[in-house]
Amino acid sequence: MTQTLGGPLRALPEPTGTPLPDSQDERPPLIRRTEVVTFTLVALLVILLVGLLYVGKPFFLPMVTAFVVGTMVSPAASFLERFRIPRAVSAVLIVTLGLGTVIFMIGLISAPLIEWSSRIPEIGSLLRDKLHVLDRPLQMWRQIQSSLSGSESLPQPSVQMPKIDWVFEFLSPTLTEVLLFLVMLVLFVAGWKDLRRSLVMNFAGREARLRTLRILNEIEGSLGAYLLTVTVINLCYGAATGLLCAAAGMPNPAGLGALAAVLNFIPIIGPFVMFVIMTVVGIISMPTLGAGLLAPFGFVLLTFFEGHFITPTIIGRRLSLNTLAVFITLAFWTWLWGPMGSFLASPLLIVGLVLKEHLMPEDSPQLPGSD
Repeated sequence: MTQTLGGPLRALPEPTGTPLPDSQDERPPLIRRTEVVTFTLVALLVILLVGLLYVGKPFFLPMVTAFVVGTMVSPAASFLERFRIPRAVSAVLIVTLGLGTVIFMIGLISAPLIEWSSRIPEIGSLLRDKLHVLDRPLQMWRQIQSSLSGSESLPQPSVQMPKIDWVFEFLSPTLTEVLLFLVMLVLFVAGWKDLRRSLVMNFAGREARLRTLRILNEIEGSLGAYLLTVTVINLCYGAATGLLCAAAGMPNPAGLGALAAVLNFIPIIGPFVMFVIMTVVGIISMPTLGAGLLAPFGFVLLTFFEGHFITPTIIGRRLSLNTLAVFITLAFWTWLWGPMGSFLASPLLIVGLVLKEHLMPEDSPQLPGSD
C-alpha cells in the first residue's frame, strides 16, 4: 500500500551496506612510518660513523692499517712458527723487514734528489732553455686571463719550476701515527692467533663458532692473495716501464723500471713521483724536448691503463670483486683518508664481501619475485 500525502510517517528501514569488491590495484603499499624512521636512523648512523672516521683519522687510520697489513702478513708469521720461531719474534722480524723495505724505497727516491740538489741552478737553467717553446703559449694564456679579469697582470717568469712541497705534506704521516702503526702491527701479528681463538670462543653455539672461524680464515687468505697479486702486477708494471725507457733511449732503464715497481706500491703519489723523475731525467739527458717527453708520456698511458683497466680487472677476477665497486670504494677511502685510504680501499672491500657472503648468504630468504 502506498503512503498518502499527509498520512502518518512510517520509519524507513536502515540501509544495509554492501561490501565493495576486492580492489584489483597491484600498486605497492605506501611506505610505513616505521620504515621511514628506520631508514632515517640508519642514514644518520652512517653519517656519524663517516664523520667519526674522518675526524679521528690520527687514531683510526693507524689502527685499521695495522689490522689490514697484519692480516696480510699473518700467514708469514704462521710459516715461521713451523721452524720453532716464537710468534712474537716472527712479528718483530716481519715488521723490521717491512720497515727496511720502506726505508729502501725512500732511499731510492732521496738518493737522486740529494745528488741533483747541488745542481739545482744548472738543472733549472737547462730546463728553461729546453722549455722555451712554452713561452708563447704561457704568454697568450696570461693575456687571456688579464683581459677576462680586466686588470693588467704583472710580468712573470716564462717557465716556473713546480712546487711539490704540498705533495710531501699530504703524503707524510706524523711521527705519532707511524709509531702507533708500528706498535699496533707488532702486537697484532704477535697476538693474532690468540685473538682469533678468543673471537671464536666468544660464541656459544658450535655452528656460530664454525662460521666465525671460516670468516676469519677466508679474510686472512683473501688478503694474503691480494698482496701477492698486487706484488706480481707491480713487478710486471716495472718490467714494462723498463722496456719503455729502453725503447725511448732513456739512461739506466733497468733502474727506472725497478724504481717504478717499488713506487707503485704507494698509491697515487708513487706514479706521480715516478712521472716527475722520468720527465726531469728525460729532458736533461735527451737532446730535444720531444725526445725527452716521449718516455714520460708513454709512462702516463701505461699508468692509466694499469690503474683503470688492468689492475681492477685482474684483482676483480682473482678475488671476485666488481670493477665498479672497486672504483667507488677507491674514491670513497681516498677522499676520507688520502693515499693510505686508497691503499686500504680494496682490502676493506674484500673484508666487507667476505662478511656479506657468510652473514647474508645467497640462500637466505629473499623478497618474493613477481609472477
